[in-house]
Amino acid sequence: MTDLPEFYFRIRENGAVMFRVDTENRQRRIEMSEIAVINVRNGNIRPHGDHVLTEDEREVIAEWMEERRAILAERDLDDIHRAIDHLNLTTQWVQSRASEDELDSITDRLLLAMHDLRSVLVRKKADRLIKAQKAENSD
Repeated sequence: MTDLPEFYFRIRENGAVMFRVDTENRQRRIEMSEIAVINVRNGNIRPHGDHVLTEDEREVIAEWMEERRAILAERDLDDIHRAIDHLNLTTQWVQSRASEDELDSITDRLLLAMHDLRSVLVRKKADRLIKAQKAENSD
């Protein structure tokens, strides 16, 4: 049997539940004891029950949170690249295959979503340009 990690993180929507993995028992069964609930978004760590987290456990949690945040940020960016691909595929579908009924069912919602996205992108771009110009003028 391969060596199992000391801790296991069961992923949840906003973080994870952390378990201690134990195979050192008489039946040689894998036992997992919940020791903490972790919220990646706000950094909250709640020990389970009466468990008091050790410094080592806190270090493992901090490392896991850092890795998890990096994974989630990478996924967010990947999702945006996929959204760009989907917009291009949607354009092609509208151009070549969509029926009038299909277009009637999606046009208004898609136009509003695209308008909202465009407004935010233009505002953020303008903010970045103004910030860069101020930084350039202060040098």
